[in-house]
Amino acid sequence: MSAGTPLVDRIREDLLRAPGAVDIPRVARLLREEGRVVGAAQLLRITASLRDHVTGLGPLEHLAAPGVTDILVNADGTVWVDDAAGLHAVGERIPVEDARALAVRLATAGGRRLDDAAPCVDARLPDGTRLHAVLPPLSTGGALISLRRPARVRMSLADLTSTGALSPVTREVLEAVIASRVAFLISGGTGSGKTTLLAAMLAGVPAVERMILVEDARELDPDHPHVVHLQSRHPNAEGAGGVDLSTLVRQCLRMRPDRIVVGECRGAEVRELLQALNTGHEGGCGTLHANAAADVPARLEALGALGGLGTRALASQAASALDVVIHLARRDGVRTVDHIARLVRSAEGTLASEAVLDVSGPQPVPGPGWPAFSRRIGLAPDVLSSAAGAGR
Repeated sequence: MSAGTPLVDRIREDLLRAPGAVDIPRVARLLREEGRVVGAAQLLRITASLRDHVTGLGPLEHLAAPGVTDILVNADGTVWVDDAAGLHAVGERIPVEDARALAVRLATAGGRRLDDAAPCVDARLPDGTRLHAVLPPLSTGGALISLRRPARVRMSLADLTSTGALSPVTREVLEAVIASRVAFLISGGTGSGKTTLLAAMLAGVPAVERMILVEDARELDPDHPHVVHLQSRHPNAEGAGGVDLSTLVRQCLRMRPDRIVVGECRGAEVRELLQALNTGHEGGCGTLHANAAADVPARLEALGALGGLGTRALASQAASALDVVIHLARRDGVRTVDHIARLVRSAEGTLASEAVLDVSGPQPVPGPGWPAFSRRIGLAPDVLSSAAGAGR
């Protein structure tokens, strides 16, 4: 069923006249008005299809299966999904006009505007799906749609260990990181599992602690009894009303947080986070896009510059505020913890990364920072040798 078919148009007009659910009585009435008689099974199928096109993901709804993390529509209408098998085409194509109509409708459902005057949108749909869409002429063809699906099942560190994302010794280290209230960053590329790992680690925070999560679009949903969510707001069409992450980090300092969590550091808010972590707010954390743990200092310097921090000021703030970087990689479709590193000041006064643990191979390999870091989180330095027989 195309997004522009007469029945879809009629159901939308009917909803404008009488808001409510797209249910069997409504669809049956519209079919009778058209003089169509269908059986019960066909009525169920038509109703489900109309519901998908009016309130769901339309022609993409059937792709939103368990395990699918991303659904992508390219400018030529081809559709790709990212799941346990990695990113691959599904052999389907959406007409240009249907893709545009879907993008506009989803943006509206997320409370955002998408049209020729505002051809880009980033929004969160009611079911938690994160939408990003771009319309022509910024897209050289049809509409570009990127959907990041929320995890339907909360993963624990034990679950990630059983799937091979963590080795037993890595899990022990991460549990010690949470228990010792050290501040940490989770780094990695797009789709490497940063949010999943962060949520799993936050589930281990003691229930008596109050966590405040600051995000651009809500994605984190840790299994914890006391979580407060703050979400940024984009400016309206007139450029007013925007609330950025920096403002939200400052606000959460007044909300009695035990732990401050920034879902993704991507701009000047890194300055506010570092200042917070340096003023008694232990155990804070966040995620950061980076290609390797060794690249995190450079990424932080770039973000700090957006917040007015010079290289030496950033190094001083970050080295004292952040204890560890946990880097994720994705190999053959499997997301795994790859390296663990410390952030330290170099002899020149700049920020540097010191290797703590290489867990990319079958056995963990300690780096020069392991002895000091293991003491910091309360683990015996010889824990690696005792865990060597566990494997990955």
